[in-house]
Amino acid sequence: MRSAMWGPSTPLRSGCLAALMLCAPAWAAPFAYITNQGSHDVSVIDLASQQVVATVPVGRSPAGVVASSQAGRVFVSNPDSRTISVIDMRQQKVVDTLPAGEGPVGLDVSSDGRHLYVADWYAGQLLVFDARGTGAAAPLASIPVGRAPAGVAVHDDGTTVFVAERDDDSVAIVDTAKQRVLARVRVGSHPFALLYDAARTRLYALNVQSNDVSVIDMRDTRRPAVIATVKVGKAPYGAALALGGALLYVTNQHDESVSVVDAESLRVLRTLPGFAYPEGVAAHGDRVYVVNWMDDNVQVLDAESGRKRQTIATGKNSRGFGAFIGAPIDH
Repeated sequence: MRSAMWGPSTPLRSGCLAALMLCAPAWAAPFAYITNQGSHDVSVIDLASQQVVATVPVGRSPAGVVASSQAGRVFVSNPDSRTISVIDMRQQKVVDTLPAGEGPVGLDVSSDGRHLYVADWYAGQLLVFDARGTGAAAPLASIPVGRAPAGVAVHDDGTTVFVAERDDDSVAIVDTAKQRVLARVRVGSHPFALLYDAARTRLYALNVQSNDVSVIDMRDTRRPAVIATVKVGKAPYGAALALGGALLYVTNQHDESVSVVDAESLRVLRTLPGFAYPEGVAAHGDRVYVVNWMDDNVQVLDAESGRKRQTIATGKNSRGFGAFIGAPIDH
């Protein structure tokens, strides 16, 4: 039976509910970091062996995640704890816990690994943190945005940040250097997740109530424009670009399916069935990783064909909302 977990159409505070934490001086790479909302931990999957190699306890009801290879850290939002857990990729353990407003949800890190951006669902703000700092540091800035901010994506300039304003049916374009909203663009009903396609200078907004993806031209961030709307399954939740950006994979929670879209033509190529409330999705090499909330696992797909190759058991109520694959970079 599905419990009242927070998500696209449910309240964030749901009162949702022994992990083994492994560490070692060096790890093979890369890894997938899967947030498990029901067991309050993160499953760490070694993509070389396709096995869970660590389970890291974090705060309550973890949902959002971003793995920053440049920072060598993984950032996990814990809405019920109102915190961000910071996992060191080399040790696979929590090294910091950051207070993060009233209910942190989506988050992303600038490509240089310097700044962490967090959507605070209840307070209607975007929080900015030093991604390299230590200790329970306060945010560097708190920038007001619209109602129920959810997904976050960072432009490749590192300071322009896109925020899905779910209850306003819009996306805000935020200048974090000036700490203000530059522009807004209307999208479909209840945008939740965002994905930035740097190669095409496009932003994809997943609209969970209108069951579609708004494709936004971001060549001029002061004048964003929706250039296409792609119909997918019910309640699209997560998106990832695969095969060098040729394919866009979209998880459809309520259809328990995954849509595969040609990212150039924006045509739906196929719809893959047989998932269990799929949420997060990420791609690496020739594989796509789909997180199943109901079945507590990750299904590994062949990126080109969509064929299922493997299933990896994770923790309870797995979400993986964000870019959950990464490996530390030696500077």
